[in-house]
Amino acid sequence: MSERSAADPFDLPRNAANHVPLSPLSFLARTAAVYPERLAVVHGAHRTTWRETDARCRRMASALAQRGIGRGDVVAVMAPNVPAAFEAHFGVPMTGAVLNALNCRLDAAMIAFILGHSGAKLLFTDREFAAVTGRALDMLPPGERPVVIDIDDALASEGRLLGETDYETFLAGGDPGYAWTLPPDEWDAITLNYTSGTTSDPKGVVYHHRGAYLNALGNVLVWGMTQHPVYLWTLPMFHCNGWCFPWTITALAGTHVCLRRVEAEGILAAMAGQGVTHLCGAPIVMNMLLNAPVGTRPDFGGRRIRMMTAGAPPPAAVIEGMEGLGFDITHVYGLTETYGPATVCAWHDAWNALPATERARLKARQGVAYPVLEGVMVADAQGAPVPDDGATMGEVLLRGNIVMKGYLKNPRATAEAFAGGWFHSGDLGVSHADGYVELKDRAKDIIISGGENISTIEIEGVLYRHPAVLEAAVVARPDAKWGETPCAFVTLKPAAEATAEAIIAFCRDNMAHYKAPRTVVFGPLPKTSTGKVQKFVLRERARTL
Repeated sequence: MSERSAADPFDLPRNAANHVPLSPLSFLARTAAVYPERLAVVHGAHRTTWRETDARCRRMASALAQRGIGRGDVVAVMAPNVPAAFEAHFGVPMTGAVLNALNCRLDAAMIAFILGHSGAKLLFTDREFAAVTGRALDMLPPGERPVVIDIDDALASEGRLLGETDYETFLAGGDPGYAWTLPPDEWDAITLNYTSGTTSDPKGVVYHHRGAYLNALGNVLVWGMTQHPVYLWTLPMFHCNGWCFPWTITALAGTHVCLRRVEAEGILAAMAGQGVTHLCGAPIVMNMLLNAPVGTRPDFGGRRIRMMTAGAPPPAAVIEGMEGLGFDITHVYGLTETYGPATVCAWHDAWNALPATERARLKARQGVAYPVLEGVMVADAQGAPVPDDGATMGEVLLRGNIVMKGYLKNPRATAEAFAGGWFHSGDLGVSHADGYVELKDRAKDIIISGGENISTIEIEGVLYRHPAVLEAAVVARPDAKWGETPCAFVTLKPAAEATAEAIIAFCRDNMAHYKAPRTVVFGPLPKTSTGKVQKFVLRERARTL
């Protein structure tokens, strides 16, 4: 390719009139200006318009700036899907700071590690999680402890206050007219999300403003969304920043219906009472709705509700059942490193004529690239595309503007992830004749349970700490409710005794409960001649339990 000469007439300069950094912060400014009186956020009795929501986010930014929070500082949030968690997606980056939404299901040791590793300067924490948050804060050296602000949510069932003040008082000290600016560079970090990956040491995934802006609009495109959707928050906002939907729904001047607890009764009540049009969630949410008592299912009046799902591929029977209830299911695939969904099982009208079971089978595939992703490929060990035969397995690779900046303070892992100019997902799949990708296995044995990644290595590390355990290996076991759950295969020490219940209880005492095995099988572990555990054998055994 020849370089442009100095006299190239098309080499025109960028300037403030024709080049503005892309940031989802601009969505809030536009929506508040154009639709100031439309309903923005619903949470129990709490209602705010877009004018009021914009002012609250500005107040947060102003109050943070008064505390010295600025560009590159980390602000953490430990909360379920409540208004404060949503407002932080705008208020924190308005200052140039980076939002770190913490997984509410983590244990104290992991929370402490994340707060220390990220260098969080301030922590908003919901009082319901005071016990685990308090233990995490106690684990930090005094110099690393962030300023703590309590979210005293009226719908929280329990918990004490830990901080120096509460969230509403904190906001009251801020300026509703705070004059924030777009980032000087769209490559600036906007959020930080930690993922366990395949080891017990979590990695901090860094998102930039450009990627958040683009994937927010990518959601609009793949779902064919129109103005003013009513979105129900069943997907945790802490999970890949809610797949960028805090920004997507704001761009469309929609309504965010917050849901503190993901339970069938609350979901169905919100759908009926708030006129919900869209929601996202793991297959476990679909199972909740399918198994809800018939009498609790509201009449949607003939309207269909659109649901986006990801995680472990939903069984065809589940998709078929949901469609029968009045839901249109869209299946997507992605990772924390890709801002959430990066591929979609794009639907073809011709498929509507197929039998229900065949439609569900096609819909369970992970599909093709999002419009804002530049490429997805299933590659062999040499990085070459595998044949589109639906049988030859390879690693799923992705490339584009919705791929993370990298891992915080981890250049080695970043370089490995980007080897060859592609992001290496670690997931194994096949490519079909129509170019649609379908996952077949997880190269690094990650278990996806209820939409959350669980590291088998972390569980094995806890199992090996049990005094009666000689050897242990963990694999995924299919589960009708959760998609997958951890299944532990354990060899006891000679003369040692332990029950499955005791092993499970030990794990629950030493890690987050959702990561603990649901099943324990005793006996010798199958190994290769070199002593490596044959996990593929264990996976087959787990499927038959």
